[in-house]
Amino acid sequence: MESHQSAKFTLATFKSPRIKRKYLRKYSWLPDVLRIKGSIISRIFGPVLTVTIFATLVAYAWSKGKRVVLTNSVVPLLSVVVGLILVFRNGSSYDRFWEGRKCFASITSNVRNLSRMIWVHVSLPPTEDHPSHVLGKTPASALTTAQLKHQKIEALQFCVAFTFAVKHYLRNEDGPDYDDYAGVLPTSFTRIHDLGYTTAQGRSSPNSYDAASSASDSTHNSPDATKRIRRKRSKKTLVSHAATSTSTTPLLSNSHQTVEFHPYANRMTMPFPLVIAHELSNMIFRFKREGLLETVGPAGMNAMSGLVQSMVDQMTSMERLANTPIPAPYGIHLKQCVTLYLFALPLTLVNDLGWSTIPIVTVVAFTLMGIEGIADEIEMPFGYDPHDLPLDTYCDDLREEIEFMIERLPEGGHGVHGYDDGEGDD
Repeated sequence: MESHQSAKFTLATFKSPRIKRKYLRKYSWLPDVLRIKGSIISRIFGPVLTVTIFATLVAYAWSKGKRVVLTNSVVPLLSVVVGLILVFRNGSSYDRFWEGRKCFASITSNVRNLSRMIWVHVSLPPTEDHPSHVLGKTPASALTTAQLKHQKIEALQFCVAFTFAVKHYLRNEDGPDYDDYAGVLPTSFTRIHDLGYTTAQGRSSPNSYDAASSASDSTHNSPDATKRIRRKRSKKTLVSHAATSTSTTPLLSNSHQTVEFHPYANRMTMPFPLVIAHELSNMIFRFKREGLLETVGPAGMNAMSGLVQSMVDQMTSMERLANTPIPAPYGIHLKQCVTLYLFALPLTLVNDLGWSTIPIVTVVAFTLMGIEGIADEIEMPFGYDPHDLPLDTYCDDLREEIEFMIERLPEGGHGVHGYDDGEGDD
């Protein structure tokens, strides 16, 4: 028994470790050459199979003595055009993919900087007496340290929530009703998507925005801010509503109609990331008004506002990518040219290669259609496809960083005495 266990131990000791694919790639292309998962094969299998079947029919007709030969002067002309179009198509698609990555990285950088500035520089003014040798005024704040920390945590949560909101917005998902917002959006945040704001102390109003439109939902679709990133959009609902309006002004003739603003206002929308950006700007303004930004002064406030503005700018750039696809005629013409080339290829090769035309045409079809398939796969990088940008990972990593900042990193201390209010400068 002991000898048997020792033999098993010896075999296990000398058993060679399994070489992982990622290490083998350093020395050989073979793992990627034989790889199907993650490749473009599944996307182009149908078109390639169609070309292969056509090449088989051509080879069969040739074997039966049919004249199916085409002159060789046609294929070179098509090959130059197809090559140029494929290169431009692939380059344009990767430019869109890379620009989307750069824009989201810029948002991440802005959120990191803004969060750090809020966590460190937003501080209570000093509580001791104002020194006589210090010029300027010392602001007073009724906030306690715990209350200020709570507000700063909410501001940091809004920073993280902005990235989550941009992610959902680019995926045509509007509003805060998604699971990953849990623990990100502040609990005291008014759900503007459902109720909206009034100008009275920021409380929600039953007569505002979406709540007032619930009675008309039977005739109109609910407002959706993601219409801004759709490839095609129009205002047919508003136009038809204006055309069918029968309200008139009593003091005028029946040919004059009033403009009904209220139904239009009920249908207005705003992307959820812009709502969060508005809340961030509002918090920065309140910090300044309450004298909590005196350590950085007006320049610091301008820097924070500039970071929020840059976040909105990057979101708009990604919105531009989402609602500006590559023109459909361009993609259609490319597929037509590639198809024409591949269907003409077996007719020019069958007389010289015979049945060998079938595998050769299949390989050429796999190459050309694979390039176009890759371009089509990466031109819209914000979705859920396996090869799209991992926006969920980016957002989760940023959330982890902000939570670490809140739990582990120290806040800034008290502010300084005195600030220049600009009086007496003239």
